[in-house]
Amino acid sequence: VQLVESGGGSVQPGGSLRLSCSLSGMSHMVFVVLDVSWYRQAPGEQREMVATRPSGKDAEYVDSVKGRFTISRDNFKSSFYLQMNDLQPEDTAVYYCYAKGAPFGDYWGQGIRVSVSS
Repeated sequence: VQLVESGGGSVQPGGSLRLSCSLSGMSHMVFVVLDVSWYRQAPGEQREMVATRPSGKDAEYVDSVKGRFTISRDNFKSSFYLQMNDLQPEDTAVYYCYAKGAPFGDYWGQGIRVSVSS
């Protein structure tokens, strides 16, 4: 079982990126009950949760990304996404996807770099 991320890169301020995370090795019927989240870790900083979309519940966001980032999930594809708009230099970080749900355990993606600079 693993989470595989894609979609990072470098953009200028005001640009957009879409991160994807796919769960492999587990039925999509299990994915449905998992809570999924995106975290990020900037250089010299602690890892913080950016957005979360618990199973069957509404999304929640850290204040700094509200109105700019959107987390979504496609249960049939066992995948979830982070659409990031109006990116700013302070969004530069390594982004990690995360999924958890008892009794299936919790899983981290490998991390993907997002760089925002002019």
